[in-house]
Amino acid sequence: MSYRIAVRALCEFTAKSGDLDLRFTPSPTALEGIVGHRTVASRRSESYQSEVALEGTFGQLQVKGRADGYDPAQNCLEEVKTYRGDLGKQPANHRQLHWAQAKIYGWLMCCKLQLEQINLALVYFDIVSEKETCLVQAFRADALQAFFQQQCQLFLQWAEQEMAHRAARNHAAQALTFPHGNFRPGQRHLAESVFKAVSTGRCLMAQAPTGIGKTLGTLFPLLKALAPQQLDKVYFLTAKTPGRQLALDAAQVLFARNASLPLRVLEMVARDKACEHPDKACHGESCPLAQGFYDRLPAARQAASQLRLLDQAALRDVAAQHSVCPYYLSQEMARWADVVVADYNYYFDFSALLFGLAQLNQWKIATLVDEAHNLVERGRQMYSATLDQATLNSVRKTAPEPLKKSLQRVNREWNSLHNAQLAPYQAYDKAPEKLLQAISLCSASIGDYLNDHPQGLDSGLQNVYFELLQFARVAELFDAHYLFDISKRDLERKKPLSQLCLRNVVPAALIGPRLTAARSCILFSATLSPRHYYADLLGTPADTVWIDVESPFAAEQLQVQIVSRISTRFNHRQASLEPIVELIARQFSERPGNYLAFFSSFDYLQQVAQLLAERHPQIPRWLQSRGMAEGQRQAFLEQFTADSRGIGFAVLGGAFGEGIDLPGARLIGAFIATLGLAQLNPVNEQMKRRMAAIFGAGYDYTYLYPGVQKVVQAAGRVIRTQQDRGVVMLIDDRFAEGRIQQLLPQWWQLDIAQAAP
Repeated sequence: MSYRIAVRALCEFTAKSGDLDLRFTPSPTALEGIVGHRTVASRRSESYQSEVALEGTFGQLQVKGRADGYDPAQNCLEEVKTYRGDLGKQPANHRQLHWAQAKIYGWLMCCKLQLEQINLALVYFDIVSEKETCLVQAFRADALQAFFQQQCQLFLQWAEQEMAHRAARNHAAQALTFPHGNFRPGQRHLAESVFKAVSTGRCLMAQAPTGIGKTLGTLFPLLKALAPQQLDKVYFLTAKTPGRQLALDAAQVLFARNASLPLRVLEMVARDKACEHPDKACHGESCPLAQGFYDRLPAARQAASQLRLLDQAALRDVAAQHSVCPYYLSQEMARWADVVVADYNYYFDFSALLFGLAQLNQWKIATLVDEAHNLVERGRQMYSATLDQATLNSVRKTAPEPLKKSLQRVNREWNSLHNAQLAPYQAYDKAPEKLLQAISLCSASIGDYLNDHPQGLDSGLQNVYFELLQFARVAELFDAHYLFDISKRDLERKKPLSQLCLRNVVPAALIGPRLTAARSCILFSATLSPRHYYADLLGTPADTVWIDVESPFAAEQLQVQIVSRISTRFNHRQASLEPIVELIARQFSERPGNYLAFFSSFDYLQQVAQLLAERHPQIPRWLQSRGMAEGQRQAFLEQFTADSRGIGFAVLGGAFGEGIDLPGARLIGAFIATLGLAQLNPVNEQMKRRMAAIFGAGYDYTYLYPGVQKVVQAAGRVIRTQQDRGVVMLIDDRFAEGRIQQLLPQWWQLDIAQAAP
C-alpha cells in the first residue's frame, strides 16, 4: 500500500517551523496569481516548460506535484510566488518553506532528466509593479536527493500511522451496522439512494421530510462507501450551527453503537468563535499561541489524531495542553480527519479551505449539503460584495496619511456615479471601470501599508480593506448572472450617502464546479421543490438524480387547515389583526399547548401579539426580537417545555422557521400568517427582471418558490416523530389556489372547510 502526498503538502508538514505569522501573506487573488505566473512564463524562452508534472517515491511514499517552470537552456527549475508589498518583510520561515518546495521539485526533475546538477530559482513576482526578484542557487543532484529523503523520512512515520489508520477505518466502516437496528420509514430509501449515487459518481438531490433522520440516513451510507469507493474524506456541510450539532450527535450515536470504529470526526468553527486572544494579531510578537506555533504543532497534531471526536471543546483542550491556536490546529486537522463538519463557506466560498485542500491533494471526497435549500441564498451572499459610503467616510477621516489619497480617489469616483443617478435605486448591467481601478489601487496601497507597518490597522480600516478586496474579486467574475446597483440612503440629508453592491443573482456558475469536483455531492432538504428551480440556481450536473422520499408520517398526524377568509397582504394587514387573534385564541382554548405563530415581519408580529395580549391576557406569549444573540434564541426555545402552554411569535424565514427540534408536547401547532413572499422592493423587482430574462419565470423564481419553501419549513417544526400529533393553519386566501397547493407536501391532507368561522 502506497501513500500519496503532494510536494506542497509534504513541505508544509516537514519544513514549517517558528511562528505563525499572517503579517506577510501573498495577498493577490487567485486570478491575480494565475496572471502573475503566466506573465513570468511569457518572459521566458520558447523552450521554457510550464507546469511540469513530476513524481517520485521513497519507501511507501509517492510524492507528486507540478513545478512552475523549467528552462532547459539554463537547466533552471523555477518556483514562482506572487506577492504584493515589501519582500524584505517576508518572514524567514516563509522563505525556508519555499526553498524546501524548490528542492523537492529539483530532485524530482533530476530523476526525470537524469541530471547530475540543477539550478533552482525562487522567483518572487510583485503583481503591482510586475517586477521579478530571482534568487538562484546551484545544487548537486546527490544533495537534493539527501534533502528529499530527509523530508520523506520525517513524514514517513506519520504516513505509516495514517495508512494503518485508513486501513482500520475502512475495515471497520465496511462492517458498520446501522445504530438503530431498523431504518425509519423512508430512511432506507434515502440511504440506499445516497450509496448508489456515490457508487456511480453522481450528484443526488434528495427531498426528504423533516423527522425522517436525514443526518444519519446520509452519513451512514457514505461511511459504508469509504472502502469500496476509496474515498479520502466526507464533508458534512451545514448552513447553521444547529445543523453542525446534529451531525456531531449522529457521529456520537455511531461511536456508541460501534465502539471500535476508528473514525476521526472534526468540527470546524469560525475564527472569531475559536480565537483565545481576540485582542491580539496573528503573529508571534503579539499572540503567545502564534509564537513558536509550528514548533509545537507536531505534538498537538499527534495528540489530536488520537481522538475520534474533534469537536470545538476537544480541540480547545488539545490546543491548551500544547499552547497552540485552536483555530489553526483545526485547519491542520482538516488534512487528517475522515469526516469534516463545517459551514458551507468552507467548501463553496472563493478561498474555501476544504475545497482548496481537496484540489491540492487530489483527494476523492463525498460531500453532504444539509438543508440544501439554504445554499441558494448563501451562495448569493458568498459571491456578492457590498461597499457602504458612510463606512468609507468614517475611515477616510482617521486613515494614516499615506492612505488618504487613494481612499479619496475611491470616494471621488463613487460620488461621480452617485451624483449622476437621479433615482434612489438604480441597477446597471456592468460595474464602472474607473471605480474598479480606484478600488484596486486603494487595496494595493493598504496592502503595501500593512506590509510596511506590521503592527496593523485599526479594525475599521481593516474591515474596509477586506471589503475592497472582496469587491475587486467579485468584479472579476461579473457577468449576466450579476447586478451592479447603487442604493441611496439617508435621503433626508442634504447630500445622501449610498451603498454599492455587486449582487450575485444566480450562483450556479460558481457552485456547479464545486459540486462536480466531488466524487458525489448529496444535497438534501425537506424542501427542494420544484426541482428545476434548485437545479437552475445551484448548477447541478445534467445527470443529477432527484428523489422525493416518502414521508414517515400519516396525514392524520397533521391537521392542515387553510384559512382562506383572511388576507395577509400588506394592504389588508390592519383588517387581518383581529381575525388572526381570534383564530389563535379559539385554537388555544380548544387545545391548550405550545404553538408557534409565524409572520412576515417584526412589525406584523408585534401588532398581533399586542392585540392578543389586550384581548386574551391569560394566554402566555413569547416574542422573537430583532438581532437575537445565540443565548437569547436558546432561552426562547427553552420556554417550550412538555408542561408549558403558550404562543411563540416568530418571523417566517428567521431563526425559528427551520433547524429547531421541539418534539412531542413541546410544540403541537403552528399558525403561518403569510405566504412567505419576499418584500416588494426595487432590489427584488430587479432580480425578478433578471430571472425572467434568464429562466422566463421571474415572479416564481424571485417570490413564489422561496416563499412557499419557508412555509413548508416552518410547518415542518410541528411533527417531529411518528408519535406526534399537531395542527398547522395556513392563513391567507392564496393558499386556496391550486398552483400554491401543488408546491405543498403531497402527504398533507388540506382542509379548507373546517377553517370557516
